[in-house]
Amino acid sequence: MAEAQATILFVGDLVGSIGRRTLLECLPELRERYAPTFVVVNGENVAGGLGITPKAAKELFAAGVHAITLGNHAYHRREIYPYLDEEKRILRPYNYLRGQPGRGACIVENDGVRLGVVNLSGNLYVRAGRSAFTEIDMALQELGDVEHVLVDMHAEATSEKIAMGWLLDGRATAVVGTHTHVPTADGRVLPGGTAYITDVGMTGARGGVIGVKREQAVEALVTQMPVRFSTSEEDPWLMGVVIRCTQSRKADAIEQVLMPAPGTRR
Repeated sequence: MAEAQATILFVGDLVGSIGRRTLLECLPELRERYAPTFVVVNGENVAGGLGITPKAAKELFAAGVHAITLGNHAYHRREIYPYLDEEKRILRPYNYLRGQPGRGACIVENDGVRLGVVNLSGNLYVRAGRSAFTEIDMALQELGDVEHVLVDMHAEATSEKIAMGWLLDGRATAVVGTHTHVPTADGRVLPGGTAYITDVGMTGARGGVIGVKREQAVEALVTQMPVRFSTSEEDPWLMGVVIRCTQSRKADAIEQVLMPAPGTRR
């Protein structure tokens, strides 16, 4: 294998245009602070809070993002379907049905290091055509002999995420959880060398309810009636993790990144 030293920055679910802007505003500082070899983001909520468009994806790639993962809102916007087939660096969950648009794994390269990225969906409380736990071996086989593997486990149930971390310990560089938009405090390197965290959190308005305007979310819960949601823009933060590696498919450390948008800092 080639040189395996790398730093991976993974940024959690971008919610709405405020999430996209927060990422773009924070990236220069993040690059200076961590010098990431790879930048991977989850973009399944980046277009108005639901789904992603080709325009939004292209803006992220133009900013230096190496790969984009998605999740249960991958197909919310029909205009993304052809783009998912055309652009190899944007992923929908690998365990979706074979006939659905897009792919679930890709390889990106930088500084002579190859990073395999896999997007998975949980099966509890979200729709996925096949089990993540039976499909991951095929995904790893598809990636082949790459230096590092990053798995985005997009799931509602914490049990599924934790189980995937243990299943892949020693076989993947990192297993990071997304979807719930709330960062967890269990980031660690597992005994076999896999960096793990149950949820990296979201990049968007912390002043809302998981990115939605809080008054709308509260109204829906109080009245138990349908309420049209829109994304909040109050108190935007970037949430993610930095994974440092010196050996192939092993992490030395995982560090949480919880950063307010530059214009909101006091």
